[in-house]
Amino acid sequence: MVATTVHLVRHGEVFNPDKILYGRIPGYHLSELGHRMAERVAEHLSGGDHDITVVTASPLQRAQETATPLAGRLGLELGTDERLIEAGNHFEGKTFGVGDGSLRHPQHWPFLLNPFRPSWGEAYTAQVARMHAAVHSAREQAEGHEAVLVSHQLPIWIARQAFENKRLWHDPRNRQCSLASLTSLRFVGERLVGLHYTEPAADLLPGASQVSGA
Repeated sequence: MVATTVHLVRHGEVFNPDKILYGRIPGYHLSELGHRMAERVAEHLSGGDHDITVVTASPLQRAQETATPLAGRLGLELGTDERLIEAGNHFEGKTFGVGDGSLRHPQHWPFLLNPFRPSWGEAYTAQVARMHAAVHSAREQAEGHEAVLVSHQLPIWIARQAFENKRLWHDPRNRQCSLASLTSLRFVGERLVGLHYTEPAADLLPGASQVSGA
């Protein structure tokens, strides 16, 4: 059986001056810093240590823009997979907080009752199902080589938790999935044999400007 690696890449920083939870809203593009992050990822993955034959992204603009420099460097057609899209969320399009955010409005409170599902958005189990299906499709496409899938923080983290047989509910502050990071899954045949996390754009991370769940 042959070894295949699938890299789950989170997109770069997004231009979001209003600090809303943009979720699946179309039109949110990378900031200037986000484009630098995308170039850094492309530089990192197009080196001689990698053998990438598949580059696929979520249909959302920020993911497509993150994947484009890598596909261009490698001369590969950029694919799109709806299964890599951001998680659905009731608070999409709103600011999320107690002060001036949506949490101060009682009509939103029922959506916070069950953090284990979670009640405010797409079920964790549904995210796992679509993300794992996308990973295995890419593994089959790139068999014996490497594939890159550009997605979003929560779906990547939930997919990782499931691959590691860990519980799906979690504290969002503890996610290991920074902007432009790589969660690399190594398979032998269909069996996952290793997982490695790297941050090729670590020195570009803005810290406080990140929006959780983006």
